[in-house]
Amino acid sequence: MQVLEGQTLSPPPIWLMRQAGRYLPEYREVRAKAGSFLDLCYTPDHAVEVTLQPIRRFAFDAAILFSDILVIPDALKRNVRFTEGHGPEMDPIDVDGIARLDGSRLLQHLEPVLETVRRLRGALPPETTLLGFCGAPWTVATYMIAGHGTPDQAPARLFAYRHPKAFETLLMLLAELSADYLVAQIDAGADAVQIFDSWAGVLGAREFEAFAVKPMARIIRSVKQRRPNAKVIAFAKGAGYQLKDYRQKTGADAIGLDWSVPLDFAVELQKDGPVQGNLDPMRMVAGGVALEEGIDDILQHLGNGPLIFNLGHGITPQAAPENVRLLVERVRGGRA
Repeated sequence: MQVLEGQTLSPPPIWLMRQAGRYLPEYREVRAKAGSFLDLCYTPDHAVEVTLQPIRRFAFDAAILFSDILVIPDALKRNVRFTEGHGPEMDPIDVDGIARLDGSRLLQHLEPVLETVRRLRGALPPETTLLGFCGAPWTVATYMIAGHGTPDQAPARLFAYRHPKAFETLLMLLAELSADYLVAQIDAGADAVQIFDSWAGVLGAREFEAFAVKPMARIIRSVKQRRPNAKVIAFAKGAGYQLKDYRQKTGADAIGLDWSVPLDFAVELQKDGPVQGNLDPMRMVAGGVALEEGIDDILQHLGNGPLIFNLGHGITPQAAPENVRLLVERVRGGRA
């Protein structure tokens, strides 16, 4: 939270995207008990447990709520399901479906997630930041339109060109519901929130402005109007040079950087405020010298400004827990 206020700390605080997940054997045990993936997200006993597991192991400076970016379309009755080996799937939406969307019961549907937040705040040490999150409207919309993940989000891009008014309606509705959801998470005990725009990198300049920047700014403006002290991290994966004024246009307190962002450019972005990132998750899998060099490069370039150390995207199932421990020790200068 000090870094989100703009302070520079040495060593920097650290947490990892997807730090609760399949690389941990204790997570896999709970996952096997839970039934479906959504059952895991919607059962506070399980969601609290898997959120706390990496905190117990590694004493990260932040815990991030265990949930999924697709709980909002699930609340909108899009028949979301997670199939082993296929990832998330849902009923694809069309123009008429967008017109019929009803988000009036959103928070009622997501009450189990909010209960998880409340329990986590009570279970975590006071010094451990609790992060809530949601998906950005563009990224969530790509799944809603295609009905599944695609390599370049061509279905959503094509839909946006063919049906611009319906697509804008969808983005603005998702922005409104996402802001309500984040405010509810903050009220339940989240100290700060992150918004994941995982598919921002497939957009051209004009589309990035309309589909990524505008809805993100709408969410952040709405959250801050209602909760003026709220802190928001915006993560637009793959956005590259378009990040140069992303913070200013969206109102984000910090911006997450993926591993493809050059560190020299990251230094320039850090002059305007806190940055978060940006170790290549494959270095975490490789371990050894590759891991050490990646950590040291980030600390050398960004350690003299407001930095939250993180990966440039989520940790993968192939990462060894021992490599995670080595990362934490090295970032903290040998102090685990």
